[in-house]
Amino acid sequence: MSLTAQDTWQAGGQRTSAVVRLDGVSKQYGRGDGALLALDRVSLDVYPGEFVCLLGASGCGKSTLLSLVAGLDQISGGVLDTGGRRVALMFQEAALFPWLSVAGNVEIALRLRGFGRAERRERAAQLLETVRLKGFGDKRPHELSGGMRQRVALARALAQEADVLLMDEPFGALDAMTRDILHDEMERIWREQELTVLFVTHNVREAVRLGDRVVLLSSRPGRVIEDFPVPHARPRRIDSPEVSALAATITDRLRAEVSRHAH
Repeated sequence: MSLTAQDTWQAGGQRTSAVVRLDGVSKQYGRGDGALLALDRVSLDVYPGEFVCLLGASGCGKSTLLSLVAGLDQISGGVLDTGGRRVALMFQEAALFPWLSVAGNVEIALRLRGFGRAERRERAAQLLETVRLKGFGDKRPHELSGGMRQRVALARALAQEADVLLMDEPFGALDAMTRDILHDEMERIWREQELTVLFVTHNVREAVRLGDRVVLLSSRPGRVIEDFPVPHARPRRIDSPEVSALAATITDRLRAEVSRHAH
């Protein structure tokens, strides 16, 4: 079973080391009068096995933060440390290669890691079974539903065997029922694979449904303004009274922040 926020303590009361550590991280684009400060002195620790959700208004720097952790961009100040751990990033769009089969899309990540052809096929089949797509390996992306394409993208991300999985609104474009099903699947895979997840979303209820913690960022420039632990036992339903109550509290805080920025 995967660790949760409450399990990241060693004997003697010492907390285990963070797998992702941001200490006063800033990101600025451009220079001079045209400079844009996207993130301002963000400090955040993510511990082994945690599922941490990032929330904030559009443009607050959530996706920028994931790009920095993934190593796709450089910080402008502060310290960002992943301890050399492998990090995988999953985007909102599945971004599958249309000319490849489903299995071929998963095998791309395995080929980059140096797996031979036989190993790639075997591992891709295992991963597709993990995301409940057994028997779909020969299909092309256009033959799948949006939710199924996201499952393929998740299998491709899992193929990297990363220590940390970064997810940038992966279910944002899906209908409510498909999203709810994928929440259950994501939680199952998170537990089975013992993943550490940093998950960006605009959906407050989604954040409470999935997260051990919900970290709220301010409007641009993004700063951590509150860190909400989610104390409710799993599995959770997105429409449960407990999830709804905490989501309402977080929404009120987010609304106050957006209103402050608007004035």
